[in-house]
Amino acid sequence: MQAAEPPRTLIEKIWARHVVSEFGDGLSLVYVDRILLHERGGGIALAALSRAGRAVRDPNSVFATMDHVIDTFPGRTGAELVPGGAEFIDALRTGTAAHGVELFDLGDERQGVVHVMSPEQGIVLPGTTIVCNDSHTCTLGALSALAWGIGTSDIEQVLATQTLVIRRPKTMRIRLDGTAGEGVTAKDLVLHALGTIGAAGANGYTIEFAGALVRDMSIEERLTLCNMAVEFAARGAIVASDGKTFRYLASTAFAPKGDLWRRALNDWRKLRSDTDAVFDKEVAIDCGAVGAQVTWGTSPEDVLPIDGGRIPEPAQCRDPVRARRALSYMGLAPGAPIAGLPIDAAFIGSCTNGRLDDLRSAAEILKGRRVASGVRALCVPGSTRVKRLAESEGLDKVFTDAGFEWRESGCSLCFSAGGESFSPGSRVITTTNRNFENRQGRHVRSHLASPQTVAAAAIAGRIADARTVREGNR
Repeated sequence: MQAAEPPRTLIEKIWARHVVSEFGDGLSLVYVDRILLHERGGGIALAALSRAGRAVRDPNSVFATMDHVIDTFPGRTGAELVPGGAEFIDALRTGTAAHGVELFDLGDERQGVVHVMSPEQGIVLPGTTIVCNDSHTCTLGALSALAWGIGTSDIEQVLATQTLVIRRPKTMRIRLDGTAGEGVTAKDLVLHALGTIGAAGANGYTIEFAGALVRDMSIEERLTLCNMAVEFAARGAIVASDGKTFRYLASTAFAPKGDLWRRALNDWRKLRSDTDAVFDKEVAIDCGAVGAQVTWGTSPEDVLPIDGGRIPEPAQCRDPVRARRALSYMGLAPGAPIAGLPIDAAFIGSCTNGRLDDLRSAAEILKGRRVASGVRALCVPGSTRVKRLAESEGLDKVFTDAGFEWRESGCSLCFSAGGESFSPGSRVITTTNRNFENRQGRHVRSHLASPQTVAAAAIAGRIADARTVREGNR
């Protein structure tokens, strides 16, 4: 009689399906289902293949988009703001044409930030393995895919062979339980988790996010949650597929159709961790008392609740030396409240919070209100599709009436990607995923928060809880 298979995690199940060969010491040759490229490196990898006389093994599995070096101004030309930007764009256009790879170019309604447009087009499917030359590829695990970022040399290998040699990650489950408070978003919850576990807390692991709050989240919220897994130093993140996953994918362009869809659903419904599966590490977070969050320092783990949060003493932090440097860079003093800190700029966008639901939640705060005098505010939709849908709902008018700049889709000021920067020394509240030194410009001080919080701060001219704006206070 054959022995029963031991219980396995979702991560282990997908991994096992894709192992081509085991090399020992945890190293495996793994088959990759989908390869995503953007212009900041994708064209370089394709050109290297051409020079070596190699072909892309399966062009139908590769998708490319313009997002990183393009500007986001209305009527953009796409390259002039970034030194060498035109060369990056031309290289991707040339490489994709030469190798028969689908390109979502400027002017294509499907163009967008790679981690936004690939889910909305159904390129990301449950149970698949996906790689991209970008660290935030972990975002795509929200649709129950095993997705991770790789470098340009690895992109060249996977394009030619459809495989990668990689070490099997350890497994971690982070359970988000409890009842979320009023106005508490997925961004707030993941920032709180980062503060709890730390920026190195998942090094070497792939995270499965689970628990009642995760099950209640929309797909857009799950994408935000998984997006920031790399900020824990995780290889990737994943959420078990469910009815929300299937409904989200049902009408997308690249999802299976007809009988293939029915067969796929039968398989996807099995994509969950077994009840008795053992994870290498378990973390449980009671989110019931979590309020709106904002970062104070230069790491995403430097996080505080807006309501009552005070800048910590360095000795209270995981790394007192780094904390002292962070306080100096951010121009903050221990003991000062985070609420009420004046800001110079506000940014809504990025692969973390540039989706339609993110824009809707910010617009709810902005409607009928104006950005504070002296505050520069921008909204950059995560994809052209998001931009068009937002405009069909009149959200663009809500933003512009409030005093926000309304842009084309792209990475933009997430990290000065489109050739722009905030003014030196500016204090910016932003929906992006990283608050590193100089990330959004020379000596720019970045505070990470949710779209609602960013909108509220833009109106107040200082870091503020969105609840106070809803109640009519500035």
